[in-house]
Amino acid sequence: MSISLYNSLSRRTETFTPLNPERVTVYLCGPTVYSYVHIGNARGPVVFDVLVRLLRRHYPNVVYARNITDVDDKINAAALEQGVPISTITDRFAAAYREDMATLGIPPPDIEPHATAHIGEITAMIEMLIAGGHAYAAEGHVLFDVASYAAYGALSGRDTEEMIAGARVEVAPYKKNPADFVLWKPSQPELPGWDSPWGRGRPGWHIECSAMSAAHLGETIDIHAGGVDLQFPHHENEIAQSTCAHGGKTFARWWMHNGMLTFDGRKMSKSLGNVLHVHQLLQQHPPEALRLLLLRGHYRQPLDWSDAAIAQSISTLDGWYRVLRDLADVSLPDGALPVPSGIEAALCDDLNTPQALAELSMLADAARQSGTPEAKAALLGGGALLGLLQQDPEAWFQRGSDGVDGARVEALLEERRAARAAKDFARADAIRAELTAMGVVIEDGAQGTRWSVAKA
Repeated sequence: MSISLYNSLSRRTETFTPLNPERVTVYLCGPTVYSYVHIGNARGPVVFDVLVRLLRRHYPNVVYARNITDVDDKINAAALEQGVPISTITDRFAAAYREDMATLGIPPPDIEPHATAHIGEITAMIEMLIAGGHAYAAEGHVLFDVASYAAYGALSGRDTEEMIAGARVEVAPYKKNPADFVLWKPSQPELPGWDSPWGRGRPGWHIECSAMSAAHLGETIDIHAGGVDLQFPHHENEIAQSTCAHGGKTFARWWMHNGMLTFDGRKMSKSLGNVLHVHQLLQQHPPEALRLLLLRGHYRQPLDWSDAAIAQSISTLDGWYRVLRDLADVSLPDGALPVPSGIEAALCDDLNTPQALAELSMLADAARQSGTPEAKAALLGGGALLGLLQQDPEAWFQRGSDGVDGARVEALLEERRAARAAKDFARADAIRAELTAMGVVIEDGAQGTRWSVAKA
């Protein structure tokens, strides 16, 4: 079946046809690594991980890049405050980001370009823009001349005056136009910098992604993805500079933007004190439940975080893993796990994860009722495409059991089985009470008695 994706540039859903079916290219804007990322920053990586999984079912070679911005004013400020090189800050938080994404079930991208490793490509692109009359040097800066690109604003759909007001752009005497944006800026001695034709300095934010995507994926890429908050000015500026540097070639054929994450209906912000870092949330909640929550809403719509939402995700996974635990002795059929057509059809329809999750629930119900190898395989195969249900069911139910003596639990369960067989129900009840006091929940069923750790 064909894949249809909403294109933010054309503002319509279109059948996806890659430029080269033998090499499909995807670029996702990655983090600026000056601190831990918040849960909203994880929505794009989770959603577009599912997209890449889907594309790899349809095409033999998908090249997926997700960059690291490792030079930035916030990074510089943190390094100066701590009296360390910027690499001390960026290495630490890039590693933390990779670890957090892996814990959310996101495999590493094929390519992870770092801005500081592409200064040569960045300066070369700036030189091309100057040579083409699309950029100019002024007082140690190099700026993109927005007036030189007639299609500026096509992605965001706003006129230049509106965009200037919305972006609160810096008004500077060296700019020809207030909307002109920085490609290169000078660095004071205490700040990181690189030699360039315009003096010692560092790149502006927007030019990094254009240079890195061209270096690794080519001048025209199939899909460029990121949060809707990046649509302007970051992605608008990427289009302008890439198109102009490459002789008018299309930069990205599809633009995909995920909606923002809110907290109990309000935007996450430091001023409101409601920023939730992924690093902390992974210590408080099952990672798979966080992933499920981020897939519950359609990727283009806002998604609200709440304690009730994470509790619902945990409850849903409890139900699905209970089915798989009950089918633990059912052997899977030979061969690769199938991907049920209902789940694939949902994802091919502009990555409709809510519908795909509804299909997964129906597969769980079917597996519960039939108990067949084929039904179990369908549930696991559908989950795999979404990055769900990939752990052992017992591991799911016994998560958080590090402080529980598993051998003691098993011994008490064996004693309880013996007590029930001898009709010593008082002793059996006493053992249940002891297990409850240990924080252990037991379940009696056709497969015997199973235990899990009570969750707060």
